[in-house]
Amino acid sequence: MTQWKPYYETEAITTAADYLQNEHLSKKNLLVINLCEKLQYHSEGYYCSLLAQARGHKVLPDVDVLNRMESGAIARLDDNLQKITYRWIQSLNQPEQELVPLDIYFGSCNVPEMSKVAHFVFEQLPSPILRVCFVNRAKNQIDSIRPLSLNELSDEQQDLFAQALDRFNKKVWRQPRSHKSSRFDLAILHDPEEQLPPSNKGALNKFLSQARKMNINAELITEEDTIRLLEFDALFIRQTTALNHLTYRLAQQARQADMVVIDDPLSIIRCTNKVYLKELLEREGVPTPKSKLIFKNNLIAFDELETALGNPIVLKVPDGSFSVGMHKVSNEEEYGKALELLSEKSSVFLAQEFMPTRFDWRIGLLNGEALYACKYFMARGHWQIYNHQDNGKTRSGAFESVPIGKVPKHVVRNAVKAASLIGKGLYGVDLKEIDGRSVVIEVNDNPSIDQGVEDAILGDELYRLILREFLDRLEQKRR
Repeated sequence: MTQWKPYYETEAITTAADYLQNEHLSKKNLLVINLCEKLQYHSEGYYCSLLAQARGHKVLPDVDVLNRMESGAIARLDDNLQKITYRWIQSLNQPEQELVPLDIYFGSCNVPEMSKVAHFVFEQLPSPILRVCFVNRAKNQIDSIRPLSLNELSDEQQDLFAQALDRFNKKVWRQPRSHKSSRFDLAILHDPEEQLPPSNKGALNKFLSQARKMNINAELITEEDTIRLLEFDALFIRQTTALNHLTYRLAQQARQADMVVIDDPLSIIRCTNKVYLKELLEREGVPTPKSKLIFKNNLIAFDELETALGNPIVLKVPDGSFSVGMHKVSNEEEYGKALELLSEKSSVFLAQEFMPTRFDWRIGLLNGEALYACKYFMARGHWQIYNHQDNGKTRSGAFESVPIGKVPKHVVRNAVKAASLIGKGLYGVDLKEIDGRSVVIEVNDNPSIDQGVEDAILGDELYRLILREFLDRLEQKRR
């Protein structure tokens, strides 16, 4: 408690011993920020995090984070963050062998050019105060990461910590939390700048308004708010997902914190890569277009592909979305140009037979049940639903919402089977219907739910069904 004296007074502070011995705390819904001086295995600080998790409290850091730091499991920066780090270290003119420290307080630091790196490290190892030591080299600069205690901070660092703590969660520290009357807190992640978001503003507002009616405290958050993730009970990702991306990292963090999360990390892995989907669907006997994998280091000749798949052929990058990264080729020259463009993004490509249809079916499913159905028509004069033009504009085709009962049974049957191979989350299965049969094109872990489109049949009930799934999962966890 003496370590806290330089900061403002609050009733929310307790000692490690009091927290460990107060069994009544298990009945409260708390966010625990563990500032114990010692956090090693078997220390009081370690048991505070362990007991917090057993009591169903959100805790920062949790035992998994403590174990990873103690075992030396270090987060690895992606290429962009490595370049940022190297530029910063070079600007300091440090000797090559000398370690360069950076202190991070709730995901922020006092070096503006390293803010993205600090945010990333916090996402990987959520902890109040971290010291990261870097090595002066072009790649893999992180040498070590360890938690800092309050008594290791200088006066200036204590000010930085206090400011970061205040930003992190003012309510917790300025006044005790009042008993929450809402059933649970739901974070809805979105990107206001995304050109083709999975939910438009109208749909996001519908989620918020229906949540209020269901006594759910739902809040829209963006990348800037992600350090507050542990304040919530559940995470709903309404931003286009990808691996090696914020959305996947947050899904992992939410799952590690035992939150309910849609899209869950495993669904993101399984759905965002068309190479994985191809192998999975073919192995399980789900009807799909004829396809072949192409490897950058062992290209297949065009005439060989033409024999196997027909002409024209559709080439795709494994992780494209909204018709991005797709090319239709019909001769050797077009094939070569497409491969040259795609090679900048991936070393593996997917070639599929071209199956022209006026529209694609999209069946939306939640926990294995079909929720909605839409026909997405091809953009006028184009072979895809989205026509990404050279001037940067995107035109899309029309749509038609269809009651599930009026969708051909084979379409729904194949959609349900394909989704069951991914998990029990919220999915959108895209299919083509040809000559009385249907084939699965892909399974989306982050399907579009736009006001006026996917909700045209069910209306507000669509939003309630999705929110009710969060409620059901949270109640199952609390039993």
